[in-house]
Amino acid sequence: MSSSTKDPKNGETRRDFLYLTAAAFGAVGAGSVAWPFIDQMNPAADTLALSTIEVDLSPIEEGQAITVMWRGKPVFIRHRTAKEIEEANATDITMLRDPESDSQRVKEGQEKWLVMVGICTHLGCVPLGQKDTDKKGDFDGWYCPCHGSHYDSAGRIRLGPAPKNLEIPDYKFLSDTLVRIG
Repeated sequence: MSSSTKDPKNGETRRDFLYLTAAAFGAVGAGSVAWPFIDQMNPAADTLALSTIEVDLSPIEEGQAITVMWRGKPVFIRHRTAKEIEEANATDITMLRDPESDSQRVKEGQEKWLVMVGICTHLGCVPLGQKDTDKKGDFDGWYCPCHGSHYDSAGRIRLGPAPKNLEIPDYKFLSDTLVRIG
């Protein structure tokens, strides 16, 4: 029987078997060559280590703010006063450019803590307002001196060219005094 004749039992030839075997080996070979190229696109271990940080909030007194670095960006954490929370809740959100209520910007049960990325949404500047001596703008929050964007005590844009509120990162309270960002 020649290699091109059909086997009367199942209608296949030896040539069909060789084609399928060669294709299977070719697919395995292509996958083994492609895998290192695909795998090298994964983030490095040092990058993954920076993807989350834990911040101890116990030393921050009411009215104070700190700045921590996360993924190469400044993150503002403010222990808000009752007055700041009241002002944020009293704002008519229908009048805001990027309408968000204060409760949408903080975690339930942890309203005194405001956690947000400290980068102006206009051109990426870092707004002032973290230090007691900084200008806080017209709404007692943050002020970007580069182009005049004013943010309120909830980090919402109120005046100036910035199109959006300051970004709220993913974060979770692990306890009353420990927060994980990322």
